[in-house]
Amino acid sequence: MSHASAELEIPRGNAAGFVRYLRQDLTSGFLVFLIALPLCLGISIASGYPPIAGIFTAIVGSILTTLLSNSELTIKGPAAGLIVIVIGCVQEFGGDGMTGGFSAGDTAAYKAALAIGVAAAVLQILFGIFRAGILGEFFPTSAVHGMLASIGIIIILKQFPVALGVSARGEPLELLREIPHYIMQANPAIACIGIVSLVIMFVWPIVRKKSILLKAVPAQLVVLAVAVPMGMAFDLMHEHSYVLQSHQYQLGEQYLVAMPKQMFGMFREVTGPDFSVLSQPKAWKWVFMFFAIGSLESLLSAKAVDLLDPWKRKTNFDRDVTAVGIANLCASLIGGLPMISEIVRSRANIDNGARTRYADLWHGVFLLVCVALFPTILHRIPLAALAAMLVYTGFRLAHPSEFIHVYQIGREQLVIFVTTIVAVLATDLLIGIGIGIGMKFLIHIMNGVPIRSLFKPYLEVEQTGDNSVRIVARQSAVFSNWIPFRRQIEDLGLVQRQNITLDLSDAKLVDHSVMEKLHEMQRDFEQEGLTLEILGLDAHVPLAAHEHSTRKRGLVRMRKVVVIADEALEERLASEFIERGASGFTSVPCRGAGRRHVTGGSAPSPQVRMEIIAPSDLIDDILSFLRRSVMPDHHITAFVERIDVVRAEQFVPVPPEERSTLSGSWNGQSVSPVAINS
Repeated sequence: MSHASAELEIPRGNAAGFVRYLRQDLTSGFLVFLIALPLCLGISIASGYPPIAGIFTAIVGSILTTLLSNSELTIKGPAAGLIVIVIGCVQEFGGDGMTGGFSAGDTAAYKAALAIGVAAAVLQILFGIFRAGILGEFFPTSAVHGMLASIGIIIILKQFPVALGVSARGEPLELLREIPHYIMQANPAIACIGIVSLVIMFVWPIVRKKSILLKAVPAQLVVLAVAVPMGMAFDLMHEHSYVLQSHQYQLGEQYLVAMPKQMFGMFREVTGPDFSVLSQPKAWKWVFMFFAIGSLESLLSAKAVDLLDPWKRKTNFDRDVTAVGIANLCASLIGGLPMISEIVRSRANIDNGARTRYADLWHGVFLLVCVALFPTILHRIPLAALAAMLVYTGFRLAHPSEFIHVYQIGREQLVIFVTTIVAVLATDLLIGIGIGIGMKFLIHIMNGVPIRSLFKPYLEVEQTGDNSVRIVARQSAVFSNWIPFRRQIEDLGLVQRQNITLDLSDAKLVDHSVMEKLHEMQRDFEQEGLTLEILGLDAHVPLAAHEHSTRKRGLVRMRKVVVIADEALEERLASEFIERGASGFTSVPCRGAGRRHVTGGSAPSPQVRMEIIAPSDLIDDILSFLRRSVMPDHHITAFVERIDVVRAEQFVPVPPEERSTLSGSWNGQSVSPVAINS
């Protein structure tokens, strides 16, 4: 039973909701805490911050965003998607990502990154106050997914050596070349912890699906339950060495998470920013990166969680960005990482049965209690186990299914996706996503989009009734002109409470990003009791079979089957064609002679020439019927042509419930489809 059917009233994160849904939110908050604890530590270390910084972020985010945002089921905290930006900033200011310990140079770089986090947070707050959250709609979907996949690949390349007990730094392509070297240099004891942890991360989701009892146990908790005892067995708390196959290896506390050694010691780890770095021009590049990428990821995650919300509650994205900005400001002032709405923990929150945003608050409370009271226990967590969790997270971001999914949407989307990945790996995130967007523009221009319409939509509005409006889109409907396009639809429809008919028949191109967003808007209209009807796409050629694929105006490729048979078969053939879904046919009486007439010297016989135009799968079904049921008993001629049609909707197969039974005499009259032979 769905949550929606289980409760008539939609849960709200108000005072009444806090009390009413306390049990569900508390339970989910605890289960999310079990996932968040190791991830906060691992993300912080991978970002070049002290481990405690990730905990600061999750605690501050859980408290402030619960009070300030209306996003009911998102979990705020540090995210793997920001690792690449943060570690890049730390290294720019002289840090080495804590390679070999947290040195004075690492501390200075850490304080510089905190100042940059404060400045970026101020931009986020202004971004939300001035209602600029819609700017997240500008970025094309394939380029964003390519950026996230490239981040996943970089995380894998940076964390895999850590899981083997090897120190490594360098650019992504350098790390890729050095992987065989890292494997050869691995510390066997640490690698054993890392590999076992990685195997658990991949295998546990499969095991958990087969058992109701194990369903609530996250893989991260199982990893800690195995890795901590392994670390104790290898005596990582004490410096010592061991010999294996004539090689001597070192073990010690450097392979464990560095945590405060006393109860409440976390409060002594509070660190302030060094604002003097903001006078350096290079600092503002990172301010923009923190702000832009963090805001974009947070908006995308919040949108994704809204779609997963069983009660379909809508987040005010401007309010949410403002809340995240305020929380980022406070977190950076005390030594925390940047935060976003985190999709993996949010999905777990939904699956665990959370009702309101207080589940986020409870997960932060559990983090606070655990780290404040039990820091020595956390000190026993091996870094290799945390690295394995991040390798798995990176794999999820760059999963092979992502490539397959993008290809199914369209080959041109795969080009943009792969271009963005390669560009990010070869340069950096900002340049990489810029190159991906540039590739998108180039493909649009090659597909006939006028340059003048790349950023400006050409819309004509016509009032068609007291409560209905028709919008005609000309030139193009693409990602770069979507923001004003969307605002027009929202203003006339959702704000003025009118039904919208959107006619895209005159648009030369409707790209994948717009197709996806139009489907989202249709759901928004439906939730408000309104309709958004989209017309005119039948005049466009889809570049792939996916419902969100790019549509290009032009002739649509179909197939035509021509059947010449005895006139007595006309009624039977027509009925069979209609029964299989043909939207129409042409039937023309004629006379003809076949081989049997020519060789036998007989006169030409009355025949009928029938034509059907339809998509390939329907034509294949008709040909199969002819071979199986007609040709064994009757002399007929059939051949197939590929043709381009003007309006594809004329030839879409008719659904079974709309088909009528044909009967009576035939005079050969029918509607002849409009087509152009290719």
